[in-house]
Amino acid sequence: MKVSGHILQRLREWEVEHVFAYAGDGINGLLAAWGRADDRPRFVQSRHEEMSAFQAVGYAKFSGKAGVCAATSGPGAIHLLNGLYDAKLDHVPVVALVGQTNRSAMGGSYQQEIDLQNLYKDVASDFCETAMVPEQLPNLIDRAFRTAYARRTVTAVIIPADVQELDYSPPTHAFKMVPSSMGLGRYAPVPADADVERAAEVLNAGEKVAVLIGQGARGARAEVEELADVLGAGVAKALLGKDVLPDDLPYVTGAIGLLGTRPSYELMRDRDTLLMIGSSFPYTQFMPELDQARGVQIDIDPHMIGMRYPFEVNLVGDAAETLRRLLPRLDRKKKRSWREKVEKDVARWWEVMQRRAAVDADPVNPEYVVHALDGRLPDDAIVTADSGSAANWYARHLRLRGRMRGSLSGTLATMGPGVPYAIGAKFAHPERPATALVGDGAMQMNGMMEMVTAAKYWQDWSDPRLIVAVLNNGDLNQVTWEMRAMSGAPQFEQSQAVPDLPYAEIAQRIGLEGVRVEKPEQVEAAWDRALAADRPFVIDFRTDPAVPPVPPHAELDQIEAAAFAVLKGDSDRASMVKQGLKAKVQEMLPGTRKRSGRPGAGADDSTGG
Repeated sequence: MKVSGHILQRLREWEVEHVFAYAGDGINGLLAAWGRADDRPRFVQSRHEEMSAFQAVGYAKFSGKAGVCAATSGPGAIHLLNGLYDAKLDHVPVVALVGQTNRSAMGGSYQQEIDLQNLYKDVASDFCETAMVPEQLPNLIDRAFRTAYARRTVTAVIIPADVQELDYSPPTHAFKMVPSSMGLGRYAPVPADADVERAAEVLNAGEKVAVLIGQGARGARAEVEELADVLGAGVAKALLGKDVLPDDLPYVTGAIGLLGTRPSYELMRDRDTLLMIGSSFPYTQFMPELDQARGVQIDIDPHMIGMRYPFEVNLVGDAAETLRRLLPRLDRKKKRSWREKVEKDVARWWEVMQRRAAVDADPVNPEYVVHALDGRLPDDAIVTADSGSAANWYARHLRLRGRMRGSLSGTLATMGPGVPYAIGAKFAHPERPATALVGDGAMQMNGMMEMVTAAKYWQDWSDPRLIVAVLNNGDLNQVTWEMRAMSGAPQFEQSQAVPDLPYAEIAQRIGLEGVRVEKPEQVEAAWDRALAADRPFVIDFRTDPAVPPVPPHAELDQIEAAAFAVLKGDSDRASMVKQGLKAKVQEMLPGTRKRSGRPGAGADDSTGG
């Protein structure tokens, strides 16, 4: 057996079913081995190595298994980096297999030779090693997987081209040989009983408890629900934890932060106690004032504990196991007025979202587009969102319920992962429908070409539905609004305007289906048609760039800045804005856009902001 053959065999032993990759002569030995191994694990060909990495991230996020990607030396290895950083920052296990020039050429400024150890030393800082002789295997593969799983991070194994072609010889029972064994034992670390007792004292003393959960609480849904009931707490969610608790629970306030909801903002503003579980949510300004709440944090990673807020008690441990030890120590809150207020705020918020979706726009309100999907999502749907204004509507208008899953690029917030995430999800769960919400900027950056990947593989999926909704407004909209709200600058068209492409028509030309939507009355029918399709489907929604993705809980000066930018120089109206009259701002924002007449919408609909 060649080294390359042994590597694929070891991947199979680690139960790897897919490797997201792109060919190149730096991995020719591996490609030949794939041919000899009957394409096991399956080689999934993207259109670009960055997309291979994103697909591996999407696969890992939705499968719970490590994603694996592979690329050639030099440019291929460089192209993987953005997707690998996305995995590292979102704490997702991904293993990268990277080619390198022959050992005899290393250090000789050879073609496509770059210093991969230095290039990868940050993104794969926990484990990045080069196989120089066959006897280093299988230890390198095993440690790469164990480290990726245990530390929820990126690891890399660099394999020079000539090493791939060597005959495999295992490590022996000898000096300076490192044998290896398979697998990673299951474990769930828990904090000391004394620390759990201290945490219970803090939570029992609170009258207005707010809980903030992230993706680290995903395995603790039942425990979080029980805790929220006992403490009468409201629960806000970091975006990566959006699918941890169902959004139809009356005390779940939804997303928090720049893309968050008003009830989440008020939950944090009015509480006296904060419990954060499995999240490293970075925006301290959306959390309680530093001296106004007692805090407890639960996180499995001691490196991430005690961050963001002056927590009184820090519990290092698995979320579910830690909560199981904490719950018996908690006293049930007899007064439920805090919970009742939270539930009332949540109910009002969803009414506000319905009114915002009903505001007319030119030609279509993007909030209506996503709001119309909300009730149509199948119970087992997987939803991805790209960075940009699409993430706002994903965060605020979609209620993930039951088995639904969803994700986006949380910490890196990179453009481009929406479509490849969805493709990775389809390989993880070919029996489930997937939907990607992307802006036209991200679709042009790489999403359109990854529809070619979908066209290549969709017939292998038991449920062929992969819907890509393009919010086509001709503008890099999130940045445009950030410039207005934060810098007081008008749209700089040279940087912000993007060409209008016939996305649906392109999809049809490559064997998929698609439709362009230019009127509000076409929105619901387009969703229904896509959800009933027998193949991937692209919906080109022509949306209004003047619908602002500003936080509905923004301070008055932020609201004024955004409104003033929209008004574009109308001195009388600008004077009204400068007076700081919120009611006037609310009246004017919808009125600055030409109305196109969504069915059932009236001229008196407000933003509810």
